[in-house]
Amino acid sequence: MKIYRGGRALIVSTLLAFTALSAPTGAWAQSDVPAYMDVIVGATVPTPADTAKQNVLALNTGMFTLYDSAGKLVQSSILAQHPVILGLFSGAGGRFILYRPGQPPLEGPPVPEVYQLLKSVGHSVMALGVVVGPHIGKVGDTSWQAPVLGYRVQLKAALDSLDSTSMPEEWRANNRALIQENIDFIDKSIAANVISFASVQEFAQKQKNLLKLNIRWAADTQVKHWMGVLADWKQQLGPDWAKVYAASNTIYVARQNNVLFSVLAQFFTPEDINDRLILIETVSFTTTPQDMLDSLTRIIADRTVGETFFGSPHLMDYELMGGDARDSIVAETKARGMTTFLPPKVPFGSHQWPTLVTPGPGAASLADLP
Repeated sequence: MKIYRGGRALIVSTLLAFTALSAPTGAWAQSDVPAYMDVIVGATVPTPADTAKQNVLALNTGMFTLYDSAGKLVQSSILAQHPVILGLFSGAGGRFILYRPGQPPLEGPPVPEVYQLLKSVGHSVMALGVVVGPHIGKVGDTSWQAPVLGYRVQLKAALDSLDSTSMPEEWRANNRALIQENIDFIDKSIAANVISFASVQEFAQKQKNLLKLNIRWAADTQVKHWMGVLADWKQQLGPDWAKVYAASNTIYVARQNNVLFSVLAQFFTPEDINDRLILIETVSFTTTPQDMLDSLTRIIADRTVGETFFGSPHLMDYELMGGDARDSIVAETKARGMTTFLPPKVPFGSHQWPTLVTPGPGAASLADLP
């Protein structure tokens, strides 16, 4: 840039220089850029339309940041006013945590360890059925043998240790029979050098009734334990029990007859279901207490939004666009000559159990099966 003595000339010269630097395209604008800068200045910048779109979409992503900030405040307010109970799935029979205003969280005592022993043996049987499944009928396939023989070592160690575990003798005898049949099935399969479907069927038939006993004893142990814990907490809280929020987590396969939710429900009224007692579906068996608290906070906070904007506190418990989408589905299926397949409408704030509740034919428990 050349500097002139005259003020006007200086201004004009400066403006021309800045114009050249800010010009988006043109060889003259790039003439002063060295070649090593090509990797940066050669980038394709967004079009005005793309920039406009991203500016609008940023409102949605920015919303989550605002939600997170507000959520921390709302969560502290909830915990300061309401006791909260979380029932979390775990391989040890679950966890129950009680949050009381102004006090540290109280974790319930664990389920007696015999629950885990019963479950571990039961899983060993079903695991064998899954492991050998892909190899059924495949002559010459020996890829299953090494891992199964490795598991046999673990089964034998468990069998030899069973007498030192703490459980009633009837339960110990049942578990001994389950483990021994596992070992016998492995030995027969190795000797035959092939997994036949007939051998798997025979194995399952021998184990079925023994498995049912383990499942029943484990369930009874788990339920009795948590019923006692919750009864004690309800007594401790006294009148504050009427202000308790409670939630348990589940994945799809565990939502029907969910043990922890069903136990919790015994200490609430039917009107509390989906109001103060909530089943939160997740994508994994386990989740952290903080994640559960965050999810519960979001549900409770969104109810104030539903009430303020639409006059319905439970509106936000449902897919917000679901009602209009339902109308669109009806119209669209009709236009396409299709039969509309939708469940009946239910009111916002329904206290129906958050699982399948319509009776019908067929087995509904292990006891119903032959």
